Amino acid sequence: MAMALEPNKAKIAKRVIEVFEFFSENSQQATVMDIVRRYNRPQSSTSELLATLVEMGLLYKDSRSRYYSPTPRLAALGVSAQPEIIRNGHLFGFMDRLAQTTRHSIALFGMVGTQAQIFRLAPGPDPVLPAIGYGACEQLSASAAGLLLLSTLPAEQASRILWRLNAEAPAGEKFNPAEMREHVAALRRQGHATGPAGFGSGLQMVATLLPRNGDERPLALGLLHPASTPVDAEALVATMNHDLAQHSARGEPAYPASAAAPFMVAV
Repeated sequence: MAMALEPNKAKIAKRVIEVFEFFSENSQQATVMDIVRRYNRPQSSTSELLATLVEMGLLYKDSRSRYYSPTPRLAALGVSAQPEIIRNGHLFGFMDRLAQTTRHSIALFGMVGTQAQIFRLAPGPDPVLPAIGYGACEQLSASAAGLLLLSTLPAEQASRILWRLNAEAPAGEKFNPAEMREHVAALRRQGHATGPAGFGSGLQMVATLLPRNGDERPLALGLLHPASTPVDAEALVATMNHDLAQHSARGEPAYPASAAAPFMVAV
């Protein structure tokens, strides 16, 4: 009996996360039908789910407009366990400013098993990733950010993962493991990467690693841009690294919120 309930439990958990991601990606408020249309979910079960989240103090509900919006409790969930650069709020602010300044999407990537996952996406004024959002995953070998994250692992462990990814890859996506190991080793030395953005986007990426303390898991920050819009990768990486180091060291932004970061985008 308990085994039969597991798929339903997983479905409920997925729908809860979808609600939270909707507010992160789209709007500060939403109706039941906004959620229903976005994820093609039944209206009755969606209404029940939102009502439960209101009871738990994770969502507000305006009785007149019937709009739902996140409460501070939702924002506080898990914050204390995050790296300082996320706890102090500067990373997400920096991502938003960078997206506005460059007009390109900025993504925060993490490593989940053998996959790179988008933890947060800050779309630029000219968004180019309508089908990609929070939680999107693909193999570490398929993007510059994934390979950069892979480079944070010990060489032997990274080599085993590359062998596994190549063995499991479809015929058209296989790669030379020896050449890929050398590439990952080079990324390990330089701490940043350029190359395909992956996720079926057809874009290019400039990515750098976030500073880490102790046992913190690796995170990468990447700017995604069309191949037809070349970016001054060295200047961009220098700017990102400087700002991220400032955030991590003192909890102070390197640039005021109204200031543009001093990097160059070639056109």
